[in-house]
Amino acid sequence: MIELADRAAQAALGAGASDAEAYASEASEREVRVHGGEVESLTAATERGLGLRAWIGKRVGYAYGTDLGDPGIRVIAGRAVEAARAADEDEFAGPPAPSAEAPAALELRDGSIDSWSAAQVADLALVVEREALAADPRVAGVEQAVYAGSADRVAIASSTGIAGEYESSSCYAYAQVLATGEDGTETGLGFDLGRGPAALDPAAVGREGAARATAMIGAAKPDSRGCPVVLDPTVAASFIGLIGSGLCADAVQRGRSPFAERLGAEMGSEALVLHDDRIDPSGPASSPFDGEGIAGSRTALIDGGTLRSFLFDAYTARRGGTESTGSAGRSGYRSLPRVSTSNLVVATGALGLDRLLAEAAEGVCVTDVAGLHSGVNPVTGVFSVGASGRAIRGGELAEPLREFTIASDLISMLGALRAAGAESRWVPFGGSVNTPPLLIGEMTVAGA
Repeated sequence: MIELADRAAQAALGAGASDAEAYASEASEREVRVHGGEVESLTAATERGLGLRAWIGKRVGYAYGTDLGDPGIRVIAGRAVEAARAADEDEFAGPPAPSAEAPAALELRDGSIDSWSAAQVADLALVVEREALAADPRVAGVEQAVYAGSADRVAIASSTGIAGEYESSSCYAYAQVLATGEDGTETGLGFDLGRGPAALDPAAVGREGAARATAMIGAAKPDSRGCPVVLDPTVAASFIGLIGSGLCADAVQRGRSPFAERLGAEMGSEALVLHDDRIDPSGPASSPFDGEGIAGSRTALIDGGTLRSFLFDAYTARRGGTESTGSAGRSGYRSLPRVSTSNLVVATGALGLDRLLAEAAEGVCVTDVAGLHSGVNPVTGVFSVGASGRAIRGGELAEPLREFTIASDLISMLGALRAAGAESRWVPFGGSVNTPPLLIGEMTVAGA
């Protein structure tokens, strides 16, 4: 892969580019869906391709393709150079320079992603469904039980001296479970993720989905009021993902972030410690370098109640007069790199869930939100979103609640954060997030 990337970069230089960068990737994916005790579908695919950036002075062009023989590479290179010739000049355009430090050595591939047969991963998905159905007599069915996994290879080479490659793998299993009560049908999601199928616990996935669905039977609207709110990890992860997006330099520089002009400012609470950690060995989004070949690192975003840093790729760093934080992301060879989060990690606190609930006393535990991304103003951070969960009475979980909204803004929510829980989990909602439950001292709950 690295030889392929290097040949492509050289081809772009030969076609007239002053600098060039090639990104080569190969992704082998497999997915199994089961329903009613049988395999509903099994798909497998491998995609291999090349993306090429070419610079001519302050002009940049991009092209990609899947014909990776020498003639195909020359065609891609020619298209990238032609795109650069047609582009407008941009004073901040230019190729990334190599990192001063070497990328971290990370083991990111689990052998079971390749060694497990189709029958084995199908059995895993069937166990998820079977355990959900057996968990509680009120479980009426499993809407879907899914296993999906991917093995990836990535290489980057550029005319500035960047050269690197790595392999990684990731997989997940989930179940959408249905439970029936007198007032209708409720749903619950169970999930697990890891680097290979051997790392997953399918029985726990099924049981979690069943427990979440049955816990919502008989749900009603809460009274409208301001009260303490506990966000369970799945909901906390969605909010952390939004906060992470607002800390990306492109949003800040365009004035599309509530955190613009707040670097170094007090956030009002020391309970939240947030890092973006590309080199966490357990992180689903980890890699030794970013989408531009810059060495990955751990960047403190919020710590000690203070906004410490934004996330930069090479372009936004040049525009901001600083250095890249190794935060260029790509969704594949077809996409240009752009600044993005990797693994957002919230530090755990000292309180277990029982003590968080006790601190909340007479509040609400939110276990699901709907329409979060569409319900948040990206400029101000103001949000009002639909939610469901459980009442907290006397410091303990009580009756289920649904059809209510929670409202605040991201800055105020951070200021009202009172505690982070002691146990965290990886959640694939809002990106790749590792977070414990979070206790917000007060939030507006609008129900009956």
